[in-house]
Order: sequence, then structure tokens, then C-alpha cells
Amino acid sequence: MPVGPGVNMTENSPVEVHIWSDVACPWCFIGKRRFESGVRQFGGKVEVEYHSYELAPDTPVDYEGSEVEFLAAYKGLPESQVTPVLGHLTELAAAEGLSYDFSAVRHTKTLLAHQVMHHAKAEGKQLELVERLFRAYFEEGRHLGHADGLTALAAEVGLDPDDVRRVLADGTYAQAVQDDIDLAREIGITGVPFYVIGGRYGVSGAQSPEVFATTLARAVADAASEASADDATTSGPAR
Repeated sequence: MPVGPGVNMTENSPVEVHIWSDVACPWCFIGKRRFESGVRQFGGKVEVEYHSYELAPDTPVDYEGSEVEFLAAYKGLPESQVTPVLGHLTELAAAEGLSYDFSAVRHTKTLLAHQVMHHAKAEGKQLELVERLFRAYFEEGRHLGHADGLTALAAEVGLDPDDVRRVLADGTYAQAVQDDIDLAREIGITGVPFYVIGGRYGVSGAQSPEVFATTLARAVADAASEASADDATTSGPAR
């Protein structure tokens, strides 16, 4: 994915938005809703592609503890401090129309989920699958670390179950996931969600819809300005 001024879009093309996220990231689902609201405020065309990022790559597939226990160990905090944090996140999610249930969350390694998301992108179903996986993880307590569960969820958005099982068994998209993670490191992404908008603006975190709308509009304005400058250069001085 090229990053920098003058890439990814022209004046009349959709704004390309590349989003790094992890299905186990509560801020990523909140950020998804805020970004969607920002797109509606913006009112223009947007093309979205999700990229892989593992917040906790050392997590076991079948972690047996609760979300409180996991975060307490991961952050090095007492459980008494983690519980109100999760309560606050639940309130923020509710404000975006989401029903987080941290008591039901099945913490797991998300590597296979990222592979399925790459397969979904190849099949034109990435956005549908991303939404389904977020809801399954944070609202329904579904386990996203095993092929069978992921295959069932992928089938719900129209992906062929046999194809999903095959690409997971073969590791078809394992390198694509790693490439995303490597690119994130290369361009300085250290946390998610992270949005690269129009190939030039980076937005970190679950910002307000207004921030996203403004940044999208700025990307379009920049493309228009560059197009005008290119036209002037091509035309040459008036005679």
C-alpha cells in the first residue's frame, strides 16, 4: 500500500481508507462505528480495506481466564482497576449502538481470524466479515480461534465453507497477514485502530466522527488542489 502525497486517489475517485485493526480490540469496533458515522457526515465515496494487526500475539488459542484476568496480567494491573475500565468501555460502546459483554468474551489468538479476513477480501466480502467477527467476539461470546467457528461465521456472510476450511488448513493467507503486520511496523503504527486516509493522513484511535469527516474532506480537497496544479503545469504559461 503506497503512502504519501499524491497517491491512491485522484480528484474524482473514492477516498481509499486502509484500516489496521484486531478483532479482539474493543476500541476497534467502537472506532468502526465512529468512522462509519464520519463517512456519512462526509457524504462522499470511500473505499475501505482492513489490514491485520495482532495486539497480543502471544495469547494462547484457548485462554481459560476471563477478560478481566487477561487484561490484568497483560497490563500488569490489579483486577480491581481493570473492571471499571471495562465498564467504561461498555458504556462507550453502548453510545455507538453496540452491546459489549465482556463477561462472555472468549479471549484467543486472532491469527486465523485475520487469515479469514484476507480470504474474505479476495472474495469481495471483507467488510461483511469484519462486522460479523466483531459482533461475534464482543456481543455474543463466540470463540474466534478455531477453524470450525470461523468457518461457520464466514458462511453467514456468504463465503463458501469448504473454501474457508481449505485456506485455513493450507495457510494460504498467513504471509499476507504477516505482510500487514510488517507494513504497520514500517510506517510506525504501534496501536490500533489506525486509519490511513487518502494515502497521506494517519488517524490513530477511535476518534470522533467529526475528525474522520474532516480528514476525508481534506484528502479530497488536497486531490483537487493537486489536480489543478497538474493541469496548470500541463497547460503551461498563457500566451
